[in-house]
Amino acid sequence: MSAMVPDLLREYGAMTRERVESYLPDEGWQPYFRDPLVDYPRRGGKMMRPGLCIATARAYGASIEDALGSAAAIELLHNALLIHDDIQDGSEERRGIPTLHELHGIPLAINAGDTLAMLSLRPLIDNVDIIGPRLASSIMEQSQHMAMASAEGQAMELGWIRDQRLDLQDEDYLEMVLKKTCWLATIFPVLVGAIIGTRDNTDFEPLIRYGFLFGAAFQIQDDLMNLEADDRYGKEINGDIYEGKRTLMLLHVCRSCSEEERRALIEIMALPREERDDDHVTWVRSLMETYGSLTHARGVAHGLAGAALAEWAQTFGQLPVSRDRDFLKEIVTWVFQRTS
Repeated sequence: MSAMVPDLLREYGAMTRERVESYLPDEGWQPYFRDPLVDYPRRGGKMMRPGLCIATARAYGASIEDALGSAAAIELLHNALLIHDDIQDGSEERRGIPTLHELHGIPLAINAGDTLAMLSLRPLIDNVDIIGPRLASSIMEQSQHMAMASAEGQAMELGWIRDQRLDLQDEDYLEMVLKKTCWLATIFPVLVGAIIGTRDNTDFEPLIRYGFLFGAAFQIQDDLMNLEADDRYGKEINGDIYEGKRTLMLLHVCRSCSEEERRALIEIMALPREERDDDHVTWVRSLMETYGSLTHARGVAHGLAGAALAEWAQTFGQLPVSRDRDFLKEIVTWVFQRTS
């Protein structure tokens, strides 16, 4: 595996963390407020989202400083939504240690998530002095669109679980992933970087296509890792089955298995999370293996990644050769090589 992607993620990640730290409350604040608030931002993570933002801006010729505030805003919002996601999903681990609500309780975790979401606006406001009011306003508009799409995608997934929906197709999953995952994880960071690098003078549609194709491949691979990863993964193995998430593998096996197996599967997935035990999860996981559901998902993910690479060639291939431009290509295949 090329060292370019992890090296650049570490480099831009370190810069982003330093900028994020400047927005976090210091020790003068109440510990009930401050301690949960600083927890997730200090746990590390891949830093893919800020890395994409900075690399795209740099590929188009902007400075790191021009993009760093926006990268910090993206990382702050990402951590805010992780806190809320973990509560909504009943997740037990995040980045290898107990989730925030397991450590501090749900009320304090919600408070921290809400505060981080509001705090993510501060770097975007500060952009006015760094890149000017016109570009700052354009990024704020894209932020509003991204936030609405992310919330809609989250609502789709939660609604499917609440209503015990398993009558879904791959297209339904990809629509949900476009909104829940791709807008914040890949599309928005790339759009923001391009706004900064081109002075808001570029066609958004190719960037959105690249971000969707890459982001969907990333999410499917993440779902696969949840079933296959080792202890380096940092989240609960098989957690998606415990949580009842409608992954590509679950939808495929529901379409592919026998009627008797489907009835049993529906009964298991209808159970509350706390009643879905290890035996249930092992049976569902085995059924996925039997019907080739993991192989199906891998095929879809690799197809999306191939399309993302073709989109990269059309969108970024004509830019001057640079480490940042090539990073935007290499990160597509890095999705399948990462361990966490």
